[in-house]
Amino acid sequence: MPTVIKAKKDEPAASVIRRFKKQVLLDEILKDLKKKEFYLKPSQIRKERKKEWERQKRRERFLASYH
Repeated sequence: MPTVIKAKKDEPAASVIRRFKKQVLLDEILKDLKKKEFYLKPSQIRKERKKEWERQKRRERFLASYH
């Protein structure tokens, strides 16, 4: 879905560009582009998810030890 920003009457160009950049960040377009820049094999995706899961569990255990 394209990101469309229409300029309001008598709105400066800098303001339109700022609104466009904000909308691109909200739509996470750059994040998707970076993710699709290189092909990841399904096994690599699983490994990354597992590493992230382990990192979260380690952090939870660490924080729980202080409570």
